[in-house]
Amino acid sequence: MKAVILAGGLGTRLSEETVVRPKPMLEIGGRPILWHIMQIFAAHGVTEFVICLGYKGYVIKEFFLNYRLHLSDVTLDLGRGDVQFHRSAAEDWKVSLIETGDATMTGGRLKRVRDYLGDDDFFMTYGDGVADIDLTALAAFHRAHGRLATLTAVVPPGRFGALDLVGDAVRSFREKPAGDGATINGGFFVLSPKVLDRIEGDATVWESGPLESLARDGQLHAYHHHGFWQAMDTLRDKKHLEELWARGDAPWKVW
Repeated sequence: MKAVILAGGLGTRLSEETVVRPKPMLEIGGRPILWHIMQIFAAHGVTEFVICLGYKGYVIKEFFLNYRLHLSDVTLDLGRGDVQFHRSAAEDWKVSLIETGDATMTGGRLKRVRDYLGDDDFFMTYGDGVADIDLTALAAFHRAHGRLATLTAVVPPGRFGALDLVGDAVRSFREKPAGDGATINGGFFVLSPKVLDRIEGDATVWESGPLESLARDGQLHAYHHHGFWQAMDTLRDKKHLEELWARGDAPWKVW
């Protein structure tokens, strides 16, 4: 199966960082969050990626064009212009980097990469969220129910820490407990190529029209993920992910 990653949005809530690079290129532990997401897929045997570019997509292209060079020993023949690579640590991935337009909506980006998907079901996710999700189980769940689409349902973490109180006495602090228990779309999908027929064009938002029509027609099922999940929507989220990585406690590091 291939994995489509939407990586073209503006990332306006992280404008302090995204003014110079697209959101999926913001780093956690010295590597772009996009790389972390791809590693999650690769841990489940998914090594072919279609990345939908938009805002500052050239930054993502430059990263991957230079990726093998940066991770290898090289011999340069300056006179001939030849480059010989030695002991490359680059992953064995196939990455298609597709320009899908700066202003294109999420559904439109997905429809624009139709020619790169083939006829098999595929994964799709966003370029700003990580999880310790069992993608193998997600794909098996999708095949078992036989519908056109599967989304991942998660309970988002709370935004603020909580106090454990006995009367007025503070007994302990709890860091970011889960929210009100309601599930949300966690952004990891398995999709049939047939869902692309429900996308009208560049202005289509995947999360409204197409998903809603799939739900109405009984073609959308939810896979429940009860483990770690975190979207990087704000600088607070980015700092939290960096802290987890720095102390060796990053649950999404399944590779």
